[in-house]
Amino acid sequence: MTRAALTVAVVMLLATSAPGQRQEPLPPELEGVGITEKLDARVPLDLEFLDEAGNTVPLRKYFDGSRPVMLTLNYYSCPMLCTLQLNGLIAGLQDLAWTPGREFEMVTVSINPLETPELARLKKQTYLDAYGRTGAAAGWHFLVGREDNIKRLADAVGFGYRYNEQRKEYAHAAAVMLATPDGRLARYLYGVEYPTRTLRLGLAEAGEGVVGSAADQFLLYCFHYDAKANSYVMAATTVMQAGGLLTLLLFGGWLLARWVRDARRSASDRAAAVTGPSA
Repeated sequence: MTRAALTVAVVMLLATSAPGQRQEPLPPELEGVGITEKLDARVPLDLEFLDEAGNTVPLRKYFDGSRPVMLTLNYYSCPMLCTLQLNGLIAGLQDLAWTPGREFEMVTVSINPLETPELARLKKQTYLDAYGRTGAAAGWHFLVGREDNIKRLADAVGFGYRYNEQRKEYAHAAAVMLATPDGRLARYLYGVEYPTRTLRLGLAEAGEGVVGSAADQFLLYCFHYDAKANSYVMAATTVMQAGGLLTLLLFGGWLLARWVRDARRSASDRAAAVTGPSA
């Protein structure tokens, strides 16, 4: 295994380790690298970046209050991990009926302050070509920015990274952050594989009812996110509660139907007794 591949494996382990789990001492080049979840914290929407066309844009442009936002921090000259992550994200998105720009927004921010809008534009086109979804260009945004703004954003969302001067590369973890339409962090998805159902339920959860069908909202009641599994798994207690409620409703419906039937029969018998037999 090459040193670069070993580094990738370590930072992915950092991203997916359970909170509070005992860790061995890290090599100096990986100190501070990893994800610190900051659920319900607000993304600093006043921060300004340059989009792939070179325009100055505040983050709030993509948080319009009507759609959840999928946020990733990468860098466009990354030799391995970023490509693996974004390719995995595309694989999950291809089977998702929802499209960026309609049901949700996607924002990818470079952590390298030396990268340019031109490079962002080229990377955007590369990933849009791989995605192959009509209309996605309007909803997936590739940004670059100043180091201070990048650092403020990374700190706000708990994304720890470190530059290796000798290798001229960044050590970082792989995670997708899902935010509510008004800019609060709702869920972290880790690694380089993102199953379609996990993306759909995560977006439905972050969307707080503005995206997703009634069936999606019911699934969120029955499933909960398991960080170890990096997916939504069935919540046994909730399913039992739902099953008990369904049983109660069915039994109550049967009792009501029987009561209505008996009431009608009694009414019919009383009417026949009053009128007597016909001549």
